[in-house]
Amino acid sequence: MKPDADNAAKPGLLENHSRSLLKAFSWRATGTLDTILISFIVTGKIKLALSIGFVELFTKIGLYYCHERVWNRVQFGKVQPREDYEI
Repeated sequence: MKPDADNAAKPGLLENHSRSLLKAFSWRATGTLDTILISFIVTGKIKLALSIGFVELFTKIGLYYCHERVWNRVQFGKVQPREDYEI
């Protein structure tokens, strides 16, 4: 049984790899814009700010994806959803 594929649609269970990857990209887009803005405020140079943002974009996508996959295996804080009852 492949838990990522079989449980992807069930709330409270494991996430599949594509969901973790999409979350990584969306979060990094937000984080990169923040990094570029802060870098520009600190340095006053847009080219340097964009360079810093570009480098951290790729390194942090990989780090976030790995972080998500590790936490997906940690059982702390996970609960099984209650079954819906039909009468």
